[in-house]
Amino acid sequence: MSVTTFTLPALPYAYDALEPHISAQIMELHHGKHHQAYVTNLNKALESHVAAIATGDVAAQIALQQAIKFNGGGHINHSLFWKNLAPAGTDETKLEQAKELSAAIERTWGSFNAFKNAFSTALLGLQGSGWGWLTREAGNGAGLRIVMTKDQDPVVGGDVPIFGVDMWEHAYYPQYLNGKAAYVENIWNVINWKTAEDRFLGRSEERTKL
Repeated sequence: MSVTTFTLPALPYAYDALEPHISAQIMELHHGKHHQAYVTNLNKALESHVAAIATGDVAAQIALQQAIKFNGGGHINHSLFWKNLAPAGTDETKLEQAKELSAAIERTWGSFNAFKNAFSTALLGLQGSGWGWLTREAGNGAGLRIVMTKDQDPVVGGDVPIFGVDMWEHAYYPQYLNGKAAYVENIWNVINWKTAEDRFLGRSEERTKL
């Protein structure tokens, strides 16, 4: 049985491109250290899992599931996260880039500001580490909803992640310290609405599963 080896994806912008909203220091640590660690540990866990299958070691296969889930989820979540951000002031960060998504948001929450407040409240209400996501639901309804995932759990069940916000301390603490609300307020300036629209309409070819 062959093992797929995953690699750290390159950022679509420079480390300092999201300043002043997300500092270059955070991006260097977050991408180059934290995301790289998820990729490295995922590859190690998958290699060990294949070896355990080859030897029929069921106990070892079971023991490795948490490492695969945690590091695999970290790789998926961060790969999506980098692409749903863009430098402030660029065309990608203008809400006009997401006309269909904006209309769906207004139908669901009544207005964009109501959605923004609901999403921000959900992010700030998260206890411990995790992520907040706007998703398009699976099934015929295909409505929008706000989903919170703990630790590095990815969005599952067929829902499509439209955009996500990392609420782990490493995503904001070096710059904002304990000012989590300021981080949440500022990240709206660097949301890539073009990418969000593409994901909402199914135009994105991104892989959301390993």
